[in-house]
Amino acid sequence: MGGYDGDAFHAAYDEVMARWPDDRQVLRVPTEFGTTYVNACGPRDAPPLLLLPGGGGATSASWYAQAALLASAHRVYAADLFGAPGRSEAAPGRPPRTAADLDTWIDALLDGLDELDGRTGFDGRARLDGPDGLRGPGGDGTGGARPISLGGHSYGGWIALRYALHAPARVRRLFLLDPTQCFAGYRPAYLLRALPMLVRPTPSRVRAFLEWETGGAGLDPGALRLQEAAAGFPAPRPVTGARPDARALLAVAARSRTHDARAVAARAEEALRDVETVVVADVSHHALPPAASPALDRRLSDFLAVSG
Repeated sequence: MGGYDGDAFHAAYDEVMARWPDDRQVLRVPTEFGTTYVNACGPRDAPPLLLLPGGGGATSASWYAQAALLASAHRVYAADLFGAPGRSEAAPGRPPRTAADLDTWIDALLDGLDELDGRTGFDGRARLDGPDGLRGPGGDGTGGARPISLGGHSYGGWIALRYALHAPARVRRLFLLDPTQCFAGYRPAYLLRALPMLVRPTPSRVRAFLEWETGGAGLDPGALRLQEAAAGFPAPRPVTGARPDARALLAVAARSRTHDARAVAARAEEALRDVETVVVADVSHHALPPAASPALDRRLSDFLAVSG
């Protein structure tokens, strides 16, 4: 059995990223936790939107199906997480270890993105070389940035919800795509089926688990190859913490085997002061975001467009 193959992973990553809009740029944002790799598209002066991927083998590439629509009205930023497969480079010995660390990371990431895109008086010294060459200084936490819309799938939804509680004035709109550990725990059967993949991840075990969770429906071949290529990545245990409260659009996968979709929706409506809930029919947790329907994509776009 082979270990993690970085070359195969990056080839699969590039294959999926080729489906993003042609105006995609790469931004590298330094923070105290390392350099965050961000795929960006859309007009630089449009309202900003930050997208966070799920855990496991998910990366910022997973938003390819939504990127073009969302970039028609937003400056879209999709970040790779630290400690997960992707192209963010963690500082040696300094990964985010607590929920507070994740808040600090996003604070710095948003400050850095504002500086790179000229929103807070950045003097323009960042270098733009196309898909692989925009660099600039990290954020200094001085503020001045306009509010951002924020969204995440799965574990990324938990991070987004947590951050909305940490910095409510900085989050204009929040959307959660079948988030985990926010309103309901994992189903025992889901954890049991995931165990072999978690204990000894291999491409075949990743494929078998995803095919079980999705029932084989909605799995994009390119996205599946990327998930398989991420097997064996040396990832630390994900950071978790308390369940926060925020205004949000919540989309839950009706066929999710991760958790009880009805329980997630019901508890979210009890816990959040202002939430719109959408049950996405005929789709499972791990088929998202790519398998989201055009109707859901339009609902998300409309939600983000509302002022206030």
